[in-house]
Amino acid sequence: MEEKKKKKLDFNIIKSDPTEGHGGFGVGTLSLDNVTPVIIDVDAGEASIEVGAMHARSPVEKGIKFLKTKEEVPNGKPYWLIWVTIDRKEGGAYYAGVTACEMTVDREIRRGYKSLPEHVNRMDKSIKRHIIVDHMDEKSKKVLADFLKNHDAGMWERSAEQLKKDLQAI
Repeated sequence: MEEKKKKKLDFNIIKSDPTEGHGGFGVGTLSLDNVTPVIIDVDAGEASIEVGAMHARSPVEKGIKFLKTKEEVPNGKPYWLIWVTIDRKEGGAYYAGVTACEMTVDREIRRGYKSLPEHVNRMDKSIKRHIIVDHMDEKSKKVLADFLKNHDAGMWERSAEQLKKDLQAI
């Protein structure tokens, strides 16, 4: 006799608002429509949008087994994964949430370090309009500030002063 499998609630990336017009199941879920992952290569001083990072499938992360401690990857190349959330206000779109997560990768041994709970929590904080970038190194802060300004100067101008201050770009 075959047991019936219990249907479980899986995490889904939602397009638009599934609860529009009613207050039923799914109320309080967050949409990832306006979140973009940006990866900073610290050594190269370059930033790029890497949509694959949304599911840990960016070119930096592919083929890498991530370990729990930084010490297990002593020769890891440093990266920052930045979660950037866009929102709109009267004047137009702006960078509403920007949070940074540390990551190291050693391609030679195909190992890396990142804290998955930190990455998930920081993405959540970005969606909830938090700015958490003050722990980044100064070079990477400048790279991120320049990237955001060059991507859309108007969005940068409309963004919170805290973001500009934390990236020391006022």
